[in-house]
Amino acid sequence: MLAPMYTLVDRAELEDFGICYDTEIDRSRISLAPLARLSDARAAAVNFRHRMLSGKRVRYYQTFNLVRVPYPTRYGLLNAVQGVSPLMHILNRLTVVQFDSSAGLKTLLFSPSDIDANAETPFFKNFKHRAPTFFQPFFERLMAPRYASVASALASVNILPEQVDYISYDHLHTQDIRQWLGSGDQPGFFPNAKLLVMEEEWRSTEALLPPQSYWYCPHGIEGVHPHRIVMLENTAILGDGIALVKTPGHTEGNHSLVVHTDEGLLVSSENGVSADNFAPEHSNISGVRAYARATGQEVILNGNTLERGLDQYISMIVEKTIAGPSVRNGHFFNVVPSSELQSFWLFPGLAPSFSFGELKYGNPVCRS
Repeated sequence: MLAPMYTLVDRAELEDFGICYDTEIDRSRISLAPLARLSDARAAAVNFRHRMLSGKRVRYYQTFNLVRVPYPTRYGLLNAVQGVSPLMHILNRLTVVQFDSSAGLKTLLFSPSDIDANAETPFFKNFKHRAPTFFQPFFERLMAPRYASVASALASVNILPEQVDYISYDHLHTQDIRQWLGSGDQPGFFPNAKLLVMEEEWRSTEALLPPQSYWYCPHGIEGVHPHRIVMLENTAILGDGIALVKTPGHTEGNHSLVVHTDEGLLVSSENGVSADNFAPEHSNISGVRAYARATGQEVILNGNTLERGLDQYISMIVEKTIAGPSVRNGHFFNVVPSSELQSFWLFPGLAPSFSFGELKYGNPVCRS
């Protein structure tokens, strides 16, 4: 049996979806000199921020707590912490956005995690199996407590599965998309949805090296029909007040969600897992502020794979430049991690200096 042929969607078809490319940031990152690449990307991010703020806002934006998971501190705050727990808790959230486009009202789900299927990711599976036998029955309740599922979150705001037009992830670490889009003869939970993904991320996920595969869900994209996949070449404007910006580095094809809300531009990805990652000079976490001062680093990477570390560093500066300062706390930025550091009594010394929590702007448009 031949493998499915996944191809780029041409620009005319993208226009039918109401999507268009904005390539200034992408074109700014071509210099072979890292310092010049950063300077050019920062300037392009300022321009992009102005364009987004001059446009309309999305109709509706809401985040929902899904599940907490343990995560090594040495990855979440790369090299920057001292004398704290070797593990942290990060809280994965679903983001639901509704927006107008030239193709009509659209609904996008960002980071819709299939919690049960994603547990097959080698890192998390091995972590659980290393726990003592007596602790296994309590593992999920204590170490990986669940708050909601994607289905229950949508039901709570009366959004129907057939109403979802797009799903997207900043990258495909730990993700199994088959329940949502279908695989083989099995229909998907979202009958009309398409995955929006950068071409580099999809191609990379098809052909992983061992340092990558530890973080990808086995068979997570296997058998999904090509017509459910929209591979993007560049930063894409999806509609009024919403874009997917290419932010490579954490993975080959990482991208960030940018949304214009009543609180300004909110930028989401997992390049960083806390506000501290993007403003380490103001962090209250032990060692982070001193590390930033000693090294001159503007951001602290979330570095579990470090596929392209310098590019990730530039991408994080692009993210916080687009986002701008938070109106809630001017020391930090409007970067809302898709999985955000949370304090937990078992992991002392690891409370974020500033946290967003669940957010809501506007009201969903529900279809009966």
